Amino acid sequence: MCDMKKIIFKGCGTAIATPFNENGVNYAEFEKLLEFQVENGADAIIVCGTTGEASTMTDSERKETIKFAIDTIDGRIPVIAGTGSNCTASAIELSKFANNVGADGILVVTPYYNKATQNGLIEHYKAIASAVPNMPIIMYSVPSRTGVNILPKTCLELSKIQNIVAIKEASGNLSQVAEIAALCGDNLNIYSGNDDQVLPVLSLGGLGVISVFSNIAPKKFSDMIKNFWNGKIKETTNTQLESLELINALFCEVNPIPVKAALNLMGYDFGTPRLPLTPISPTNLEMLKIAMKPYLI
Repeated sequence: MCDMKKIIFKGCGTAIATPFNENGVNYAEFEKLLEFQVENGADAIIVCGTTGEASTMTDSERKETIKFAIDTIDGRIPVIAGTGSNCTASAIELSKFANNVGADGILVVTPYYNKATQNGLIEHYKAIASAVPNMPIIMYSVPSRTGVNILPKTCLELSKIQNIVAIKEASGNLSQVAEIAALCGDNLNIYSGNDDQVLPVLSLGGLGVISVFSNIAPKKFSDMIKNFWNGKIKETTNTQLESLELINALFCEVNPIPVKAALNLMGYDFGTPRLPLTPISPTNLEMLKIAMKPYLI
């Protein structure tokens, strides 16, 4: 087994949304949200992930958006680039780009639609890791969206690779998270991929969360995680539970439909999701408005 892995960040990393307009990415609005994140305690930015609608961005848009985020943040907090694809060669090409423009790490979702076997997942991640040997890699397991689950024994095998340092675990299965932690120990850091399970994942040794909720309130989750590490378990529990109303509202339709609507309610111009995603329904928008009230100034 290898030495203890590099920690890219601890705390709350924001899976940041991408604003679009008729010309493509709205960089002026994107910059506003990036600055809001830094000013309000986000511990990292994850750009061009699921929340960022990477799957409906062109390759050039993804590259430009990744570079823009890195340049705007300018080293103040880590920037992790979403470089996953269901084509291993495409993921390698984008990962090399992220490495060349100064990303602090990459988030690589499991190949979607192909439904790779566990052996296929091992070979996919090995190929990417070999192509960018100095780049820390966070695997991303979200079977509800990809149809593929990284099983604990597969995590164990991949944790033997030096630059595969972590997993964003969004299976929703806390027993699986526990088994990954037991098998891999310090060789694989764990981040919650579900905003309603941050506290349980921390209790199993997780380092934090890659969060949709923190687009709206990064300081709340960053402080919650610090409270956990400082032994303030009651305060941590209270924050996790009182955040559930908005968390549930942010997932009342498929992510990132609700969070883009929430950002618009905050005064940003984040537009609507790209097809095949559609704007939030009027009924769910009213529910979201109620949940957002404590977060609007």
